[in-house]
Amino acid sequence: MAARRQAPEVKRRIPRQSRAAETVAAILEGAAQILEAGGLAAFTTNAVAERAGVSIGTLYQYFADKNALLLALARREMEVALAEVGRALKGEADPTIEGRVRAMARAMIHAFRGRQRARKAVVQAILAQGSGIELMAPVAAFIAAAGAQVGSGPLAVLPALSREQVFVVSRATLGAIRAAVLEEQPFLRSRAFEDEIVRLAVAYLGAITADPGRSRTTA
Repeated sequence: MAARRQAPEVKRRIPRQSRAAETVAAILEGAAQILEAGGLAAFTTNAVAERAGVSIGTLYQYFADKNALLLALARREMEVALAEVGRALKGEADPTIEGRVRAMARAMIHAFRGRQRARKAVVQAILAQGSGIELMAPVAAFIAAAGAQVGSGPLAVLPALSREQVFVVSRATLGAIRAAVLEEQPFLRSRAFEDEIVRLAVAYLGAITADPGRSRTTA
C-alpha cells in the first residue's frame, strides 16, 4: 500500500520589513479592538481582518488561526508591560523599595492599555489553550534576571532574592491581579487595589530584608 502523503505545512511569514511589521501591528490592534468591543464571542479572523483593513488572506500569512492571534496579542502586551516593569526596577521615577514596587504594580494593573474586556478575553483564551506555561517563559526569564540584579549596583536598595522568593512574590502579586481581571472586579484600576498589592509585596520584601538568612535555598 502506498504511503499516505501528508499535506505540506503552511509556513507563516515573519515580519522583517517595516511594512510587514506595520501590517502585523494593525492586525493585533484590530484584534484588541474587537475583543474590547465584543469579547471572545465576537472574535473571528474575518472580523479582525476587516477592522485592521487587511484581507483575510493577508491575515493568514502571519497567523494560522484566531488562537495564534490571541497568543501573539498576549505576547505583545506582555512585552510592553515588562518594559514598564524594567524601568520600575531601575527606580527611574522613585528609587525607594515602595516606589519601585508601586511602579511595577501599576504597570501590571494597567496592562493592555486599560482594555479590561480584551485583557480578560485573552487571559481566558490562553488558559483554555493551556498556553500559560509557554507564555510565562519570557516572564520567568525576566524575573530571574531581575532577581539576579537586585541587591547590587543601582538596585542595591532591594534585597537579593532566591529562586523560591522570586516565585512566591511574583505569583502572589500577579495572581491577585489576574483574579481581579477574570472576576471583573470594579476596583481593579483603583488606587486602593494598587495600595494593597504594594502592601503585600513590600511587606514580603521587608521580611526578607529583616531576616536575609532564612529560606535561602537555591539548589
